[in-house]
Amino acid sequence: MLPLNFRDATEADIPALVSLVTSAYRGDASRVGWTTEADLLDGQRIDPEVLRQDILRPRSTVLIAERGGSDSKAGELVACAHVAADRDAGYFGMFSVRPDIQGGGLGKAVLAEAERIVRDDWRLAVMRMTVIDLRDELIGFYERRGYRRTGAFKPFPYGDVRFGIPLRDDLRFEVLEKTL
Repeated sequence: MLPLNFRDATEADIPALVSLVTSAYRGDASRVGWTTEADLLDGQRIDPEVLRQDILRPRSTVLIAERGGSDSKAGELVACAHVAADRDAGYFGMFSVRPDIQGGGLGKAVLAEAERIVRDDWRLAVMRMTVIDLRDELIGFYERRGYRRTGAFKPFPYGDVRFGIPLRDDLRFEVLEKTL
């Protein structure tokens, strides 16, 4: 496997990021991997304007993972995540690995780099995230990496198509947390 390189996304990366995130969660392409939400949600997974705001906001980065490339040439985009400082904790979201290469350790490496940023660069001791509570396999992935279910829930933004079109009426997010 080629080495993995990390960098912060720029506005020029938005189209490629929207494509990657959509492929990991929506439609038939997402069914190749195990992170699909295609049975829960339709429509887009990330709004380009929301993504642009995440890229530009202070203490927020959209982390890009690339394979290959060099100092003068970008590598192949294979994964991404949004990492932000949210008062007393880091926030981890928009985690996406190209569906056809999921299960090979890329996700673990991206998560570890996000945790490093929050712990070492921003000096925050906790990472939080929200996961659709019906996603048992995904929650299990995070639990194996030290995250715990907090029992706190947040409502799904029904009616806001920027975050997808729900195919069920029982969606909600559960907050997961890890001390770094």
